[in-house]
Amino acid sequence: MTAPTATRVGGRWIALLSLANLGLWMGYFGPLQVLLPNQIEDISPDNKETALGIITAIGALVAVFAGPLAGALSDVTTARTGRRHTWIVAGALFGAAALVFLGGRHTLIWVGIGWCLAQAGLNTMQAGLTAVIPDQTPVNQRGLVSGWVGLTQSVGVVAGVLAVTAIGGGYALIAAVVVLTVLPFVLATRDPAISAPPRFKAFHFDAFRDRDFSWAFGTRFLVQLGNAMATLYLLYFLRDKVHYGTAEDGLAILIVVYTIATVLTVVVGGVISDRTGRRKPSVIVSGYVMAAATVVLAFWPTWTGALIAAVILGLGFGVYLSVDQALITQVLPAAEDRGRDLGVINIANSAPQVLGPALAFPLVSYLGGYPVLFLAAGAVTVLGSVLVTRIRGVA
Repeated sequence: MTAPTATRVGGRWIALLSLANLGLWMGYFGPLQVLLPNQIEDISPDNKETALGIITAIGALVAVFAGPLAGALSDVTTARTGRRHTWIVAGALFGAAALVFLGGRHTLIWVGIGWCLAQAGLNTMQAGLTAVIPDQTPVNQRGLVSGWVGLTQSVGVVAGVLAVTAIGGGYALIAAVVVLTVLPFVLATRDPAISAPPRFKAFHFDAFRDRDFSWAFGTRFLVQLGNAMATLYLLYFLRDKVHYGTAEDGLAILIVVYTIATVLTVVVGGVISDRTGRRKPSVIVSGYVMAAATVVLAFWPTWTGALIAAVILGLGFGVYLSVDQALITQVLPAAEDRGRDLGVINIANSAPQVLGPALAFPLVSYLGGYPVLFLAAGAVTVLGSVLVTRIRGVA
């Protein structure tokens, strides 16, 4: 298991880390929720669902390899700029450049290439940001830190969507935000270099020999798969099924409602799990709550139903974000491989973005439409949350 630190981090450190993560999630969700769907619809309106599914799936496949590789490289980096900071900055700059490149593309092939490059950069940045939590945070504070970092994921969705809708910004604005939000963290916090790096083991997935790590990976994968299936076509769902006037505006409203609900539970859920020392019950309950939101969407495909589902989903996902991340930091098999192993865990976030479109497209197009899609997503989410009971090393 990981060798925990005993020194608590301060509010300033948490705030700067959260700001960096906010930029990261804006870099992901501004394009995913609005820019990419609209760009693809402009290029190929008759095949927008298929094209969006393929491009996001290929981009997620790039993330599957980029995360563990960047994490492993950060584990063995001895640069004076810090083993994590070095790769955080490199990923932010590369990802931002790729986003700017993506903004000027007018064919599906170049859009796909641009998004793959952006995924490579952003996942490199994420690998470093994720690894600093177990590096510098004690176990009994990780729920709190994960709660604040998880909060930025939800706020990042809102901020990303608003930046490209209400403000009217595009890829260049999102790229600037990614860089500007990460600089305060890398410039104002310490990241001690290591003098004797461990053996480089980027593609040695021996962490899966650890039973708890394997179950933690599996539960995260299934919950994220359910999330990917349910949210991939949300803009098209509002436009084609709910018939909301301006689908982009409707999506922005839903995301704001969802974020407010998430704020109510994400930090509180993490703090409670820190104080009780129990993570698994919160993960299970949050899975049931998230699944309830998909049931509402399946049987009540109206604007009112979508608003209620957004509230329910936010309440459940807030708890899940903080508690599950804290749980995962406690099942990492070896301290010297934290970056790599957290990169492997990130495959459980990225791989569902590959499999999700492959499952969602036939459900929507041939096997019953959106109701079947949302019910299937709910079932997968419940399965993932319940399987957390198989983890033995964490209460």
